[in-house]
Amino acid sequence: MLAKRYLDKGLELIQCFQDTQLENIEQAAEMIAQAVADGHTLYAWGGPHSSLPVQDIFWRAGGLALVNPVFTHGLSLEVGPIYLTSFLERAEGAGREFFSQIGAEPGDVIILVSTSGRNPFPIEMAMSAKEAGLKVIGVTSMTYANAVTSRHSSGKKMYEYCDAVLDNLAVPGDAVLEDEKLPQKVGPTSGWMGCLILQALMAEVAERLAEKGVVPPIYFALNLDGQEEYVQYLDDLRRERGTKFGGIYSPRRKM
Repeated sequence: MLAKRYLDKGLELIQCFQDTQLENIEQAAEMIAQAVADGHTLYAWGGPHSSLPVQDIFWRAGGLALVNPVFTHGLSLEVGPIYLTSFLERAEGAGREFFSQIGAEPGDVIILVSTSGRNPFPIEMAMSAKEAGLKVIGVTSMTYANAVTSRHSSGKKMYEYCDAVLDNLAVPGDAVLEDEKLPQKVGPTSGWMGCLILQALMAEVAERLAEKGVVPPIYFALNLDGQEEYVQYLDDLRRERGTKFGGIYSPRRKM
């Protein structure tokens, strides 16, 4: 039964991540918590399927009102034609131009999600962020990245510009199940593993902020009664600080 095999594989991946990546989670969480405590901004980017983990930590009940997601027009599953995403992700120069528009400043932190990390867009996002003085946290698959060549003229992969790397343990090609009845593997893992990893990271960030004497701004669910006042407080605080506290783009630079 492929459904059971997939669930078994999922449990195996989660256990493997817990056994091998907690130190990296701690490193990344400390980067974010210290930056936030010092008044800096947290950004997050991924695309196209890699945007799913980024979306999951934004405006999420139980999540932190700290995440500034930067979504790229043309690198989204909501905008067609879908094949355009591959063209844009491979176009050199696009990642640098996009990064220059988000308004990030030295001392800020950016999370970048790309499972292979081989395409120019995520590579240039990481490269540009490092040059701009940001701390860069990458969510990628080291096995996948080391199994393919870079598509960027630098010859580098995204992870090579990261200060901390969280390995989502995806296999090359992402799918994990083989069956003689099927023409190829089925069952990708990078999407939900990315969500799991980033939610674990946000939980650790919340704990470390509290330890630093900073009250972590955690969203309550609007579908529970009696929480509207607190959620409105967080939203007012976000607006007071501009988009530095959980928006889409920084107001410091005009688009």
